[in-house]
Amino acid sequence: MTDTTSSEPAPIEIPEGVWSQPEVDMSAIEEIASVESVRSVRAFASLTYDYTPGLATTRFLRAIKEKRLVGERCSETGKVYVPPRGVSPVSGMPTTEQVDLGLDGTVVSFCVVNLDFTGNAQEIPYVSALILVDGSDIPIYGLVREIPYNEVQPGLRLKSVWVEDSEMTTSFENIKWWAPNGEPDVPASELADYV
Repeated sequence: MTDTTSSEPAPIEIPEGVWSQPEVDMSAIEEIASVESVRSVRAFASLTYDYTPGLATTRFLRAIKEKRLVGERCSETGKVYVPPRGVSPVSGMPTTEQVDLGLDGTVVSFCVVNLDFTGNAQEIPYVSALILVDGSDIPIYGLVREIPYNEVQPGLRLKSVWVEDSEMTTSFENIKWWAPNGEPDVPASELADYV
């Protein structure tokens, strides 16, 4: 009778020669037995890479350099995606219709960050939020400032705060952060499809 109460899987017999490992050379074990073990290693690491954005993302990055946000509409669902990738993630069809979006948005969800990350220039705590840009159907991540962290809530209306014109590049970092725009909050019931 087999024990069916065990959570361990039954052993698998592997035919001879299908899986083999070389013998481990243990000859140096005695020589290093008195050496203190390494507990951590700190080393500078850097990744350098080239990114080819494609047509849709290139249009988005060029627009963001002009202080504009653009998305692309799915011809089947009508949803507007930002940043655009050139293809609807739902239908798989090309998104060829360009849509100019607003520069304001709504907090859909957020997180209060209480940990200091290496190289982080933010004062702790700070808020990272999913922001539904006006005219889009998918939220983007953004930093929320100019409001106490404990006053941020879903539905909060925000405006984008940009770097100076002289600092504009083809980068999402042109938006420094998002700040309250003074408009009334959007009811949570209107945000249910974006969470």
